[in-house]
Amino acid sequence: MTDAPTARPRRGRPAQLSRELIVDAAVSAGSLDALTMRELATRLGVSHAALYRWVKNRYELVDTVNEVMVERVLPSDPPQAGQWRPWLARLAWGMHDRFLALPGYATRLARPHRHTGQALGRLRGGVIAAFVDAGVAPELAEQSWYVFITSVVGWLAVQEQPLELGGSAPRFDLFLDTLLRGLPAREPGTARP
Repeated sequence: MTDAPTARPRRGRPAQLSRELIVDAAVSAGSLDALTMRELATRLGVSHAALYRWVKNRYELVDTVNEVMVERVLPSDPPQAGQWRPWLARLAWGMHDRFLALPGYATRLARPHRHTGQALGRLRGGVIAAFVDAGVAPELAEQSWYVFITSVVGWLAVQEQPLELGGSAPRFDLFLDTLLRGLPAREPGTARP
């Protein structure tokens, strides 16, 4: 029996940046819409050139934020048989907490724009898998994904840009309970009047 080889220490300066550090600095800055690459480099204490080696422009910055946000909100475990509602509830509450922590993020997602296919693709895949595991046909699982993501992101965007809808503050727990009781989508849909 041989001992496992020990890792050799790396030479040179340790890396000053990582995707997570960049995203954390962007999140702590406030609104992504107002954040400049120059300001982000200053916040990170690195040169512009060092930052541009990680993210080439604002589009890549937003893509990186999307990637890390999805990694942080998507539950690491797949939904257990018959437990898709609690799994989706954990996902939705993660979105609530993480997306609202970055002012304007949910509003940005709710607006038509270029999305990171890979990040949202993983989110989409997880939600569709939860519905398929619940016995929903793939086409209706896809429709249920649309209902889930547009509803949750839309609700969060309204919290960032509040509408005057009445006297009491909207409650995410009641919204989510109502949404999840109505999912998955079923056939036939309501006919157009």
